[in-house]
Amino acid sequence: MSLSRRTILKGAVLGLGALGVGLQRRAAGSAAGINTVLGPIKPETLGMTLMHEHILVDFVGADRIAPGRYDAAEVIRTVLPHLRKLRATGCKTLVECTPAYLGRDPALLAQLSRGSGLQIITNTGFYGASADKYVPPFAFQETAEQLSARWTREARKGIPPSGVQPGFIKIGADAGPLSPINAQLVSAAALTHLRTGLVIASHTGDGVAAMAQLGVLKKYAVSPSAWIWVHAQNERDRALHRRAAEMGAWVEFDGISEQTMELHVELLMGMKWFQLLNRVLISQDAGWYHVGEPGGGSFRGYDFLFSSFLPLARKSGLDDKDIRLLLVENPQRALTPSS
Repeated sequence: MSLSRRTILKGAVLGLGALGVGLQRRAAGSAAGINTVLGPIKPETLGMTLMHEHILVDFVGADRIAPGRYDAAEVIRTVLPHLRKLRATGCKTLVECTPAYLGRDPALLAQLSRGSGLQIITNTGFYGASADKYVPPFAFQETAEQLSARWTREARKGIPPSGVQPGFIKIGADAGPLSPINAQLVSAAALTHLRTGLVIASHTGDGVAAMAQLGVLKKYAVSPSAWIWVHAQNERDRALHRRAAEMGAWVEFDGISEQTMELHVELLMGMKWFQLLNRVLISQDAGWYHVGEPGGGSFRGYDFLFSSFLPLARKSGLDDKDIRLLLVENPQRALTPSS
């Protein structure tokens, strides 16, 4: 299913026409702090933060996903020990990036937050990567304005039925150039940011898609600092990392693991050389209780970054100030809603 030219043009016109309204609404609703699944917190209490992790995912597809496909009690038994182990490292906040129609469960996250002592942040938005498998069918018929209205409502009134308010916008785009639906999602995210101040975290297929998204945001007068290039480590052209960072965007090197730790250290040292660490976020993209697999499949814990990666990073030239920047100061600035 594809968007018609009329739908795309209508979305653009309505979206641009709504900018003034959006800016007024943003000023009225962005003073509460950073939304966690247990309520808003002051930005300075965020602490050490993992910016991109997952607890539960369901890859069945937007046309088949439904409540009741997993036992929440079993998920808690599986995941809670990993979250408690992470909390014991000194990490205080986990940003949970599973979007709607891919297994987002705010009520489950709230239970895990209470049980672990971790501050957990969930999202609003739709995931347009993976050839649009996780975009709900109705989204192909709606304008950017209509999609934004849905996401803004979740930000303002909470995600039904839990009432949990999201702390960021999560979208996704395949490798560039942007498809019509991916461009529509970026436009909707731009409008939602203007109304809520929430940062946009975008799973981004490559540097071409990254630059295209920044171009869309520019049309809506959205600052690059409101956008996170998720999975930036997958782009081999490091000049594009620097270009995005110099524009003011957040460049996220996630996916840190035993297999990638040397690459990630190299990426960080490169950004430090160019004095751009102040635009970098890091995380592991770990977890992943897989709905439909026995026991949730193979679950990857969250403590590797602290137990193994940071010692290597320090040995390679990152100092305590750099690490605090990456894990405390940058997440705080990225997640604090703009005013």
